[in-house]
Amino acid sequence: MLRLGRREFDPREPVIMAIVNRTPDSFYDQGATFRDEPALARVEQAVAEGAAIIDIGGVKAGPGEEVTAEEEARRTVGFVAEVRRRFPEVIISVDTWRHEVGEAVCEAGADLLNDAWGGVDPRLAEVAARYGVGLVCTHAGGAEPRTRPHRVTYDDVMADILRVTLGLAERAVSLGVPRESVLIDPGHDFGKNTRHSLEATRRLGEMVETGWPVLVSLSNKDFVGESLDKPVKERVVGTLATTAVSAWLGAQVYRVHEVAETRQVLEMVSAIAGWREPTVARRGLA
Repeated sequence: MLRLGRREFDPREPVIMAIVNRTPDSFYDQGATFRDEPALARVEQAVAEGAAIIDIGGVKAGPGEEVTAEEEARRTVGFVAEVRRRFPEVIISVDTWRHEVGEAVCEAGADLLNDAWGGVDPRLAEVAARYGVGLVCTHAGGAEPRTRPHRVTYDDVMADILRVTLGLAERAVSLGVPRESVLIDPGHDFGKNTRHSLEATRRLGEMVETGWPVLVSLSNKDFVGESLDKPVKERVVGTLATTAVSAWLGAQVYRVHEVAETRQVLEMVSAIAGWREPTVARRGLA
């Protein structure tokens, strides 16, 4: 049972995490939700379309202008508090690797710390434990935050993913993070080339078999773009195809830009697998 914030999710219940970037230079929306009102409108739309988690980020993943911890907190903390006030039932996640920011957003009402850089700041897990919030444990191949991979190699990429994420997850629990609130993430594109991310996807079942809930962050990423030779704005179809495969293999949480489309994909996969009934069943019965 996955427990985040006030909610519990059965192991086969897919969960959508909607991305809300509080950055002026995000790779996908180019700063569309940097200001408060567009960002709050995005939260409202995402919740209406079926997102259970809102993932708020104050620093884009890729290289760019330096963003200090103080500036990252300025972009996220007040917004977390406002989302908490307006949407008391939603699960609030914050995408950060810094313990100082983690502490501030937990004080403001965050339920989950999404550490996309693989524990580069070990004190972030300590913050999650102290506040009793969830933690995403990600494989980033040892990369420094906001760097791109260069000629990275693995003898076995999935073996390395499992070694790192399981180690981070067990450490988090040993520190006091609730076991039912810890997720593992293969870290598509983080410290990986396209072939590594594709292999991580087709072997995702190995992560699922560990028993930890698996989060995948696939949305419009470079491995999708390179697989299809498509620019950022033309990767939705490839993203949804990858989402369907990941759902079939047992991933549970999906960090996405397109909430409504992702929900349809997840519901369709669940219906094919027999994990949910069709919403309507009239054909051949009338």
